[in-house]
Amino acid sequence: MRIGVNTRLLLKGKLEGIGWFAHETLKRIVQDHPEHEFFFFFDRPYDPEFVFASNITPVVIGPQARHPILFYIWCEWSIPHALKKYKIDLYLSPDNYGSLRTKVPTCLVIHDLAFEHYPKFVKRSHLMHYKHYMPKFAAKATRIATVSTFTKEDLVEKYKVPADKIDVVYNGAHDEYKPLPYEERKAIKEQYTEGKEFFLFIGALHPRKNIINMLKAFVKFKRRQKSPMKLVIVGRLAWLSKEIQEAKDRMPYKEDVIWLGYKPVEELARITAAAYAMLYPSLFEGFGIPILEALTCNVPVIASNTSSMPEVTGDAGILVDPSDVDDIASAMEKMYKDEQLRDRMVRLAPVQSSKFSWDKSAENLWASMMRCVE
Repeated sequence: MRIGVNTRLLLKGKLEGIGWFAHETLKRIVQDHPEHEFFFFFDRPYDPEFVFASNITPVVIGPQARHPILFYIWCEWSIPHALKKYKIDLYLSPDNYGSLRTKVPTCLVIHDLAFEHYPKFVKRSHLMHYKHYMPKFAAKATRIATVSTFTKEDLVEKYKVPADKIDVVYNGAHDEYKPLPYEERKAIKEQYTEGKEFFLFIGALHPRKNIINMLKAFVKFKRRQKSPMKLVIVGRLAWLSKEIQEAKDRMPYKEDVIWLGYKPVEELARITAAAYAMLYPSLFEGFGIPILEALTCNVPVIASNTSSMPEVTGDAGILVDPSDVDDIASAMEKMYKDEQLRDRMVRLAPVQSSKFSWDKSAENLWASMMRCVE
């Protein structure tokens, strides 16, 4: 079988949530199924590291799709042309974007409908595009894979997609994430926080991640506890980040907040394993990979009680109302003061994280793909 894949988010040094999903599942799928030919469709020159096996043919097709007009051209003209040219039997798109102008059986991965819940955080041009095309993509796809039960239920409710058309495949954590011995954790804290314990946030810095409420909660925590605890924030400033920059500049205790910018996965894993707890009070997530990555390192989590995050956190963390600064601050206090509670969550972390893995995700995604051509 000849399988075409949308790989436009496989970008060297810029892999984030959806890009990592594509990277980890595709790497396993192509290696596990050498009997099939895979055609990886990039929208720009690709890095050879993304050609995971000899049964992949990389193809560059323009234009570079980073704007709604270019999304339309790429999805509705470039992709259908490539599927026809390379005689593709099955098309996999792991980044929410389908194609309405092809008859090739399609497995579409939809990670979330965040724009439906928080439209104010999306550029107007993109929002109009998403609202017009996403319901159509969902209706047109042969099958849909989602990364959480929450997103599946969201699709059923908002777009009336039949539940039996949707497969939940979940996410996993990168192999670099693992618990570290005390001495290594100590060395990482010496490197980044002068040896002090720290809460950790990882993610692109934009309003949906609720960074400002997190900073306010950290200030309340510091005022109440007089603790040497630090807050480490890892991630690039993304769109609509002006308010975050202003809050960063004017907040009290800003000397206790360490902003590290984008870090490669090897360093991210080390920092995560050394954290006292992961802070993830995001307003909305289709999954929330940093939660799982923390649990994989036996690091407990403070996460939002919304969308998919309770599903990923399980009993290995404290759930908070992301709109309530006091609730977030109180959870930080509880995590800091109640050592028995934290120890119990540390013990539960590997139990919860064992429910998810990239091997399982790849197997589930492959099963969803095969249902397209049954």
